[in-house]
Amino acid sequence: MVIHYKCPNCGGEMLFESNTGLLTCQSCGRTDNIEGFSDDYVTKTFSEEEAKEYQCENCGAVIITDADTTATACSFCGAAVVLGDRLSGILAPAKVLPFTISKEEAKAAFQKWCKNGRLTPKGFMEANRIKGITGIYVPFWLYDLDSDAKVDAVGTKVRTYTSGDYIYTETKYYDIYRDIDLNFQKVPVDASEKLNDKLMDKLEPFEFKNLKDFKTPYLAGYIAEKYNYDDNELFPRVELKIDKYIDSYIRSTISGYQSVNYHNKRINTRNKNSYYVLLPVWMFYYDYNKSEHVFAMNGQTGKVVGKPPLSFGKIATWFTSIAGGGFIALKLISWLFLGGLI
Repeated sequence: MVIHYKCPNCGGEMLFESNTGLLTCQSCGRTDNIEGFSDDYVTKTFSEEEAKEYQCENCGAVIITDADTTATACSFCGAAVVLGDRLSGILAPAKVLPFTISKEEAKAAFQKWCKNGRLTPKGFMEANRIKGITGIYVPFWLYDLDSDAKVDAVGTKVRTYTSGDYIYTETKYYDIYRDIDLNFQKVPVDASEKLNDKLMDKLEPFEFKNLKDFKTPYLAGYIAEKYNYDDNELFPRVELKIDKYIDSYIRSTISGYQSVNYHNKRINTRNKNSYYVLLPVWMFYYDYNKSEHVFAMNGQTGKVVGKPPLSFGKIATWFTSIAGGGFIALKLISWLFLGGLI
């Protein structure tokens, strides 16, 4: 099923505008609230083939899509297309986080980010090689979790003192027990097999207080994907994701010891609830030195992540200028070359 949103005033195409949160006609400029938009101006075309072929209601062209695509644009007339049958039943998102950064704002912010790259080549910093910018609603699962951690450890306290001609070292051992309950709300894990998980993780945080009940008009003018993995399949990933926070909290409750040796640490995490949501991401495809570099921007906060090319000359100059801080410099250089995402 292909869905188009037509202007009640002139019949033109209505798209979701991130700066206003409204559906806006691309011809006459009329705006409408999504909540009150009449179904009388929504056209739907049904297809017996679920997978890959749809007919554009605007120009009649056949649209070929990937089986995972839920929203796209017609390659012939540019009309926004929402594939409604891929957003129903178990594929229907519970919530959507609308874009708040427009394409023009995203481009300007990305160019500024490129120019701030102190260790990137001059040609990259000129930020004039953008091949494409795509607004994508990426499928995520949000998890509400309960975790309990039971810890059995031994801590030591060491005291050194002098008595007569002798120096004594006294070591005392303490049994440490912790039984901790922790709650996590709305922990995100991306559910698309096409997108880099590390890249998506680096886009956090999103402000989930602005989540909206899902309505297809939010997708008009953007690309959207459906999930490839359900919440059960991704549960091991969300457990791994919160492990570092649990470990950090456990350590924060154990202080005052010279050393702590863990004998046993048992963590049990339960899924209280999980939500299928679509989150806004701008994808940038940048052509530099005959190679394409991919970057992502949080479509709500403007945070940019990716791995830019590095200028070895700049790195050498920078390293020489701060060689006095040798260990710190070496550590940062190692991080850059081992593929850290900036």
